[in-house]
Amino acid sequence: MSRGRLIALSASGAALLALTGLALVFQSRDEFHRFLCVALIQAAVYLVAVWSVWSGAPSRRVLFAIAAIAALMRIAVVCTPPYLSTDVYRYVWDGRVIAAGINPYRYVPADPQLESLRDPDIFPNINRGDSAVTIYPPIAEAIFLAVTRVSGSVTAMKAAMVGFEIITFALLLRVLAVEGLPVGRVAVYAWHPLPLWEFAGSGHIDAALIALIVAALWAVRRGRGGFAGLFLAGATLTKLYPAVLLPALYRRWGWALPAAFAAAIVVGYLPFIGIGWRVFGFLPGYAGEEGFDAAGTGFYLLGLLRQVSPLAALSGRAYAAGAVVILVALAAIVFTRDTTRSWFAAATVLATTFVVLVSPHYPWYFAWLIVFACFVPSFGLLWLTTACLLLYLVPVESQIARDAHRVAVESIIYGPFATLAVADLWYHRRRANRSS
Repeated sequence: MSRGRLIALSASGAALLALTGLALVFQSRDEFHRFLCVALIQAAVYLVAVWSVWSGAPSRRVLFAIAAIAALMRIAVVCTPPYLSTDVYRYVWDGRVIAAGINPYRYVPADPQLESLRDPDIFPNINRGDSAVTIYPPIAEAIFLAVTRVSGSVTAMKAAMVGFEIITFALLLRVLAVEGLPVGRVAVYAWHPLPLWEFAGSGHIDAALIALIVAALWAVRRGRGGFAGLFLAGATLTKLYPAVLLPALYRRWGWALPAAFAAAIVVGYLPFIGIGWRVFGFLPGYAGEEGFDAAGTGFYLLGLLRQVSPLAALSGRAYAAGAVVILVALAAIVFTRDTTRSWFAAATVLATTFVVLVSPHYPWYFAWLIVFACFVPSFGLLWLTTACLLLYLVPVESQIARDAHRVAVESIIYGPFATLAVADLWYHRRRANRSS
């Protein structure tokens, strides 16, 4: 690592620590807009750090410093109350419900059957407590149970998510080294402000999902298809969408991965299958609540398409069907080609396409893309995973309203991303032509 890059890395690390402290001050005062401004400034400083570590071999001392700064930022944040989301209260509640021998997909938290489990700290803060059973798949529920057997506090759940981040950090170092890439790129994940505020800050279960995805990447790189299938199934059973990575990780004529994946999915749901299709919990209701239904108001790209007069009446279901066709076509291309040398790129394309087509309404759904930014040079990914913090400017509503404010915020996120994605494509094609 050159002297200039080392100085830039040191300065950006110190700035990220200072900005974390300042953001926590604004958080304690409930000055949200100032908090968000600081988080966005962090994102700009973070980009300097990415440039600093992208090339060159860092020393062990530099790697230790990267880990130490990432840890210091998280220690300060994990000890504070959740600020951006209340989902972590549901996690603790679900763990408590399962420990009592009750199927978490059966009752809403406010059901009289669960009255004995209520307390003044967790129960009053559960969102949708009187209207929705849990939405989280079986592995997420198993994690909630395990953590709450150690401690039933919100801080413990947040600390557990940071524990999964430690696993992610260690596995990223291994995969980067095996790929022959600079291991300093682990800072692309470790110093990113999105995991800092979403995992250490809000305790989102996506931290476990990311650790399992990186474990699957490591297993594929080691030629352990069965383990890769199990880890990918674990990620899918934490939140369902990592299943889109299956075609990218599959190796032609290698059936260990898909067989292990399918078997693990079935086994994962077996303990809860007594209530039938209700085992998917609040997922159908959540899709409707977020506008991912026939109305389709939750899809950003559908809103743009409806501005074209021939497509003004396009339904949400038609758009969803088109999105599935696009993903299946990409999966088929990946599936039929030899992706041994480009499986990171294939996984990146599938994951990013899925996110853009769905256009999630909450920033933490973008966090898994950061893993791919460690391996694939992409200005688009860096923009998408930092600018998504702007989604906090859009009020959470019971029904998604496709109003001018939401369109403006999402356009700020996806407009520059589209331009940068084209630039990324041009760069990678030019690089491929030079090497051939």
